[in-house]
Amino acid sequence: MASSPYRKGRPSKVLRLLAEKYPTKESVYENLVYLQAYLSLPKGIEHFMSDLHGEYASFFHILNNCSGVIREKVDYVFGARMTDEEKAEFCTLIYYPKEKVEQIVAEHKNTPRWYRDNIARLLELSKLMSYKYPVSKIRHYVPKRYESVILELLNTHPEADNAQFVYLKRLIDTIVQIDSGADFIEAFTVLIKGLAVDRLHIVGDFFDRGDRPDAILDMLMDHQNVDIQWGNHDVLWMGASLGSEACIAAVVRNSLRYNHTDVLERGYGISMRPLTTFATRLYPDKAPIKAAERTITIMMFKYEGQLIERNPDLGMGGRRQLHNIDFRSSSATLADGHRYELDNAYFPTIDEHTKDPYELTEEEAAIMADLKASFLESVQLHRHVDYLYKKGSLYTCYNGNLLFHGCLPMNRDGSLREIQYNGRIYRGRDWFDFCEHMVREAQLSGSQKSLDFMYFLWCGRLSPLSGREVKTFERTFIPDESTWKEPADPYFDLINEESVCETVLSEFDLDPKKGHIINGHVPVKVRKGETPAKAGGKAIVIDGGFCKAYHKKTGISGYTLISNSRGLRLLEHKKIADVRDALRDNHDIESVSETIELQAYRATVADTDEGKQIQEEVTDLYNLLLSYQNGLLKPKE
Repeated sequence: MASSPYRKGRPSKVLRLLAEKYPTKESVYENLVYLQAYLSLPKGIEHFMSDLHGEYASFFHILNNCSGVIREKVDYVFGARMTDEEKAEFCTLIYYPKEKVEQIVAEHKNTPRWYRDNIARLLELSKLMSYKYPVSKIRHYVPKRYESVILELLNTHPEADNAQFVYLKRLIDTIVQIDSGADFIEAFTVLIKGLAVDRLHIVGDFFDRGDRPDAILDMLMDHQNVDIQWGNHDVLWMGASLGSEACIAAVVRNSLRYNHTDVLERGYGISMRPLTTFATRLYPDKAPIKAAERTITIMMFKYEGQLIERNPDLGMGGRRQLHNIDFRSSSATLADGHRYELDNAYFPTIDEHTKDPYELTEEEAAIMADLKASFLESVQLHRHVDYLYKKGSLYTCYNGNLLFHGCLPMNRDGSLREIQYNGRIYRGRDWFDFCEHMVREAQLSGSQKSLDFMYFLWCGRLSPLSGREVKTFERTFIPDESTWKEPADPYFDLINEESVCETVLSEFDLDPKKGHIINGHVPVKVRKGETPAKAGGKAIVIDGGFCKAYHKKTGISGYTLISNSRGLRLLEHKKIADVRDALRDNHDIESVSETIELQAYRATVADTDEGKQIQEEVTDLYNLLLSYQNGLLKPKE
């Protein structure tokens, strides 16, 4: 219930402030009419993606074709009026307008008729896709320099009157005549892509494994409406950018391991040369990139060991292993009490006689000082990290759904796990909120405790972004694969139970019967029969393996979850065309659609979070109108 607009016969402070924004009765009428009508329109289309892992080529195509939605709209609008080949070429024009026009010019096909036909088709498609949006929102998607002409084109009705037909024809003819056809084609494609996806959700992990996370972030920064839920790989890079030595070492190690140092050197201006030069002296028999990986791995374990010792509450003692190495027998004794052979006992930067194997050598410290300075000084990296802070969060509650990357720490019986940190007990949503507080504290203060916490979020067993015991030491140095098993949080199994999903949704004050949990982080092994929809669709895991390294494991090339006014459907991407294939052969994404939930009614803006805010504004406007009509506030003439 809205509070009364009156207090002792006087308008409330809220209404007095509202009167400054709407000083006349006419301005109140105008907004009431618009808002009430807007609430009845179908809700906007939301797309959910996760675990992009630097795969820019795949992401670029999926974002341009709006996960196949544009192709569906083209089929619907033009049907049998265009051949399959014509529709494929038209779709490619929408996805890559600049490149396709350049190709058409090079092939001398850029006739006035070609421009007129394609502008007319783009206009027809735009009209159909714009019907569910108010003019104010359509204007938001049109490039400003073409706004007035494109809005005028959208407002024509050639089917209703011959004068309108002539008017539209003259508008298009003039665009082509003045040689601005290519510009207007590009502007229309921007509008169409905006109308196809009203809101884009990225459920974590831009970085590592793929080679161009920087290009993905550059592309997203131009997107109209996006939110981000941080993944453990994202927080690792964020911590590195803020100066955490442990995070820096892990970032460099990951880049070397996947042979993608270009993102560091070319993308962010962070040179690997000092590290590689030092490493080849230490390991002259190894390839330079492998030598550098081995060197930075030992440095990572040293910084990690120091971090764990000063933060016992993080519960990461099992990762502290350097002191367990027996150099004489080339083995290590793990927490289970068993001794395991190492693949190689050559550790030139660890003095086997020292009391502290976690102490860095002078040369290691110098290498890290150089790397740390580069991370702290990289303008482009900080531009991207600032964007992640601005658009990102640990979790998001949006339109009744709960979005987070990893897991909510739980016990085997489905209850929320209690976590003790710094003298306090956290569980459920409180733990999420505290973890986000620490991420933001790292940016605000750069304190050692908050920077250490960023590393914990990357790989800690109790981290909601990791949720498993990551066995980096074992996987790096011990050939016995029985030591590689990584126990995971019960959450990952428990979300197959509907009652557990309802418990999680209730913890975040969401409707347990209507809401959904949307996660990434764990690749869905479709090849082995796994499915992304858990507990009858209450939980949906959308990590389908964008990263090429996971394609053999998952059997697919990623997922896009789509929420529209009729429900939820999942697109399973089988094969994603790259730009060259798309331009040369008009190849498109190969996807299979699966309906997760089909509603009996069509959801409207009134059913969304935005709709709830509008309803509050409508109530306030009615109260303001009453104040004007009753003389409690005097409107301007």
